[in-house]
Amino acid sequence: MLRTRSFTTAALVGLLLLTGAGAAWADDPSDGPGTSASPDADGSEDPAEAGTDFRTATLLEQGQHGTADASTGDYLYWVFPAAAGEAPRVRATVDLPSGSERTGPVTWQLDVYDGLRRRQACPAGTPTKTAPPQTEQLTLGCRLRTIQPWAETWANDPLSGAYYVRLTAVRLPEKDRGLPVRVEVETEAEAASGARRGGGRLGAPLVPTVEAGAVGEKQDGQDDADTSQDEGTSAESSEPPEQKTLALQEPESGWTGSWWSDRWAWTGGGALLAALAGIGGYRLTRRR
Repeated sequence: MLRTRSFTTAALVGLLLLTGAGAAWADDPSDGPGTSASPDADGSEDPAEAGTDFRTATLLEQGQHGTADASTGDYLYWVFPAAAGEAPRVRATVDLPSGSERTGPVTWQLDVYDGLRRRQACPAGTPTKTAPPQTEQLTLGCRLRTIQPWAETWANDPLSGAYYVRLTAVRLPEKDRGLPVRVEVETEAEAASGARRGGGRLGAPLVPTVEAGAVGEKQDGQDDADTSQDEGTSAESSEPPEQKTLALQEPESGWTGSWWSDRWAWTGGGALLAALAGIGGYRLTRRR
């Protein structure tokens, strides 16, 4: 009986510890979009401007803060990297003009797009907010789904690579258009808990090409193809133009993410509890 009670106590303690760890991960306040990352994590200076479209988006590394002085109604763009197994979070703070300068409420919206310019959903956070005339600061947030290492061709799963942030005022009085604002954007991508899709790997991250090179240029000393054929000579094959991609810094764990997942902890804990339950059942039912 003493052995049985000791086993039962140990099993209950292990189950409570495992459940408590899961609850601690689930209730972690850092899961919310309001968590801020430490600035200048890698010693680089934070950018003080924003792009006006996808091609001119300002580059942000993970943990950096981007600021910009703009006008109400402008489209502001930033781009940051995210790898498989991470859950990117974006937070934007807008300092609005004083209430005496505004004539009505204004609605700001934060959108996040992947490297294929597909708009991604925000399961957590508030990407759209309306500020009354007396409000002078607005905070928006978006937490994306966990980045997947691969996806089916028909799926809209977030994949590793570049992610674009677009911030703009979508509804405002016409008289308030052009009023000065100051915005701050911060991005962070931490390892996400929970199951991750396996069984495949993306061939390359979704990093867009910014300079595709020139097409149709003739090399020095080479005539047109028709002239070369008439003269009985064959035209030399030209080398493909050099393509330059966006200068995103690869995350420390690589674009495909780390092999570690909290599923290993849950699987190991479950196996341990199952083994203890089997030993306890054997001790209870064996013949004396």
